[in-house]
Amino acid sequence: MEFKDILKRRRMVRAYEPEPIPRDTLERIAGTIRRAPSAGFSQGQRLLVITEPERRRALAEAAAEEFYVEQGFPPWISAAAALVVVCTREDDYHDRYRQPDKTVDGTEIDWPVPYWHADAGAAAMLILLAAVDEGLAAGVFGIPAERMYGVRELLELPEDIAIVEVITLGHPAEDSASDRLSSRGTRPRKPIDELVRWESWN
Repeated sequence: MEFKDILKRRRMVRAYEPEPIPRDTLERIAGTIRRAPSAGFSQGQRLLVITEPERRRALAEAAAEEFYVEQGFPPWISAAAALVVVCTREDDYHDRYRQPDKTVDGTEIDWPVPYWHADAGAAAMLILLAAVDEGLAAGVFGIPAERMYGVRELLELPEDIAIVEVITLGHPAEDSASDRLSSRGTRPRKPIDELVRWESWN
């Protein structure tokens, strides 16, 4: 598939058919993490792929799926064939930037932004595009702050791994609810001139 076609097809999907995704397809999608950019090649991104139905349902409940259902969406988190929990390990970045070729006068840099989160976002984008390339649909949701502890316990995450977002993967179903209720369906895309500037801001 041409990249321009992948971009045209990339959208948030909140309805899935109950058809499983073959393991080799999921492995190709998850394998894109090895091509994701990371500051200093720190490679701090981590993925947790969940396909087991009971665990998917438990994660959906822990992540407040009922919030979406109450708004009129189908139970799209628990219905997705796979959930990809996009995580990051901040310590990988500090470990890398304390090495001699990355220190400044022997000291780790002052991080201008938390690149462990920026790089996790880049890895997530590759997953979303890879899903489209495989003929699948995908959506994204975040874990509410008040639910984070319960989700971490459910997933048995070590203390040094942070959740950034979760991606739903599956075969798309009829999704008119998203067109009617979601921000995508109720807000226009901003014009390119508002989003992109050239040479300087003014």
